[in-house]
Amino acid sequence: MQARMQNPALIIPEAMTALLSLSQISRKQGLSQATIELVQLRVSQINGSSVCVEGNARSAVAAGATDMQCLSVAAWRSLPCFTPAERAAFALAEAATRLADRPDPVPAAVWDEAARHFTERELAALVLAIGVANMLNRINVLTRRHAGSQPWEC
Repeated sequence: MQARMQNPALIIPEAMTALLSLSQISRKQGLSQATIELVQLRVSQINGSSVCVEGNARSAVAAGATDMQCLSVAAWRSLPCFTPAERAAFALAEAATRLADRPDPVPAAVWDEAARHFTERELAALVLAIGVANMLNRINVLTRRHAGSQPWEC
């Protein structure tokens, strides 16, 4: 499968600047970098963005996540290699990514569990990181950008 076009955020450089800025801001709020990367990896898996799955897995390892965590993030509910805080972050990420799957997209129980593990600032960073990942996934899926066909842009 060939990409339909170059990454739109590269065609319109101001867009890439804005996306990178938002991503960097969310990463400076005290939330573990490995948690951010693992959450973004999970979002990318759900959305089927191969370019982002590849990039997020590499970034997660660079941020301190184990290979086992990267390989098993899709099965986070049933494996012991994730902390309760990471599990809460994954649940929030899945709910926020699958908004149309249920009448109450982000149930209070999911939100409350995340809020129990993260400060308000960390929770804000997590919400922004989930949003950025979803946007980049959608750009890459829409334009048919896939892993291995171009430099990583996620």
